[in-house]
Amino acid sequence: MKKSRNIAIVAAFACGLLAGPAMALDPHLVPARDFASASVERLLKDPVILRAIKMHNVRSARLSRSEIESLDIQWRLETGSRNRPMIDAVLQSELSKCLMRLRQAAGGRVTEILVMDSRGMIVGVDHANSDYWQGDEEKWRKTFLAGPGSVFVDDVEHDPSTDAFQSEVSFAVTDPDSGEVIGSITFGIDIDRLASNET
Repeated sequence: MKKSRNIAIVAAFACGLLAGPAMALDPHLVPARDFASASVERLLKDPVILRAIKMHNVRSARLSRSEIESLDIQWRLETGSRNRPMIDAVLQSELSKCLMRLRQAAGGRVTEILVMDSRGMIVGVDHANSDYWQGDEEKWRKTFLAGPGSVFVDDVEHDPSTDAFQSEVSFAVTDPDSGEVIGSITFGIDIDRLASNET
């Protein structure tokens, strides 16, 4: 079970595709938000991410809720198997490889990165996480559904898989042409590693 250390808060701030009014944030989480913000701004300059989300949205728009749930079940089953065609297809995508490079370049401060579409399904991810559909989680609901400029900074929690205290910082992704939210991005930030790099 995860152990919470801080209180979650939704925040928004002015910067490019993530424009919005700034709000107060727990001082312990400000460095995580700022670091993730700089990372996502660099990432959004790459046309790969917007193109990948838009293409995924076209495909997922045709899926029923039961079909999405079936895909989520398939993903979950594959996480414990050597034969995992669905997971491998996502991990081998151009977007996922881009996310892997970004995490590796962060020097341990980033524990995970995932990109979600307009239905909450994973478009790209840096490693095989536990589930495919994120639409019932706050990382998606408090960004995609909250509108342009939305940022959600989650509790600091202990992640047993990485043995790290991390905060998830999530952003709504906006199409610069239409101004509409098309997906969201989540960064897992290792709070202790981030603090040690800042001292």
